[in-house]
Amino acid sequence: LVDDDLLETGSFEKFMQDKIKVNGKAGNLGDAVEVTCDKTKVYVSAEAPFSKRYLKYLTKKYLKKFQLRDYLHVIASDRDRQAYELKYFKIGDDAADDN
Repeated sequence: LVDDDLLETGSFEKFMQDKIKVNGKAGNLGDAVEVTCDKTKVYVSAEAPFSKRYLKYLTKKYLKKFQLRDYLHVIASDRDRQAYELKYFKIGDDAADDN
């Protein structure tokens, strides 16, 4: 996705930093939550209990904001159950199947 210039990890990291709520306040990460990124991954580490589902919710919100929700979906990683991956929807070739 990053290689296709469809998604920028820096933009996604900034979105997460602004939207993650700690003690009911968005953008107030403090020492409780840390968001970092490299070329293709964004890492969120938390000292306090943190819902993986909340990260999925925020990721979907980000995709909706940039109108990418129709092309990408968020799934749990096969290799690491503590991670999510963004993948393209598989769109079958309906025209070839009809013949």
